[in-house]
Amino acid sequence: MVATVQSNIARFTVHDTPIVEPLLRVASRLFLRAAGWRRVGRLPDRAQYVMIGAPHTTYWDAVYAMAIALTFRLRVFWMAKHTVFRWPFCSLLRWLGGVPIDRRTRHDIVSQCVEHFRANQRFILAVLPEGTRRRVDAWKSGFYHIARGAGVPVLLAFLDYPSRTGGVGPLIWLTGDVETDLEEIAGFYSTKRGKHPEGTGPVRLSLSVRRDE
Repeated sequence: MVATVQSNIARFTVHDTPIVEPLLRVASRLFLRAAGWRRVGRLPDRAQYVMIGAPHTTYWDAVYAMAIALTFRLRVFWMAKHTVFRWPFCSLLRWLGGVPIDRRTRHDIVSQCVEHFRANQRFILAVLPEGTRRRVDAWKSGFYHIARGAGVPVLLAFLDYPSRTGGVGPLIWLTGDVETDLEEIAGFYSTKRGKHPEGTGPVRLSLSVRRDE
């Protein structure tokens, strides 16, 4: 399983590309400045963690998040269905940090992601727990199971449109006490507002805790 997982991770991403990465980083800084946005927070000095981002209410979130990640020089990966990684976009998606997840295998999504952490000494996985721009009544539980299964902490990332700030907050270790952990997470995000606040739901996990979310 480890060999299969390792082959799914691109060893050469946008963050490793000479000339291109520095140019994109400068362009990102200029873009954020022109848009009136400010980056806040500091990345933890750790090689592995799950980074969650919220609230997610618009396509613009991806634009600002990518720009902020580039200014941080953050080598981050994100997961998507394996069917998305097809010619002619397969190489581009991997270069951007995409990790194909195969739902056809006997290994659920959580197990596949946990194996990525075990197979790679440096691995940061970005997850959007809301899973959609629409309002949801509960977050998908995948990030929680991945972090617990891999034995890594969770970094709380955010975009706050009223203050035009984006970046990272605290790094937390999940205890396994879901209610207590979510109370801490909810406390942080309670002051963050998306572009469309009405699309932001409560910070809680689905009652049907699925390991393939």
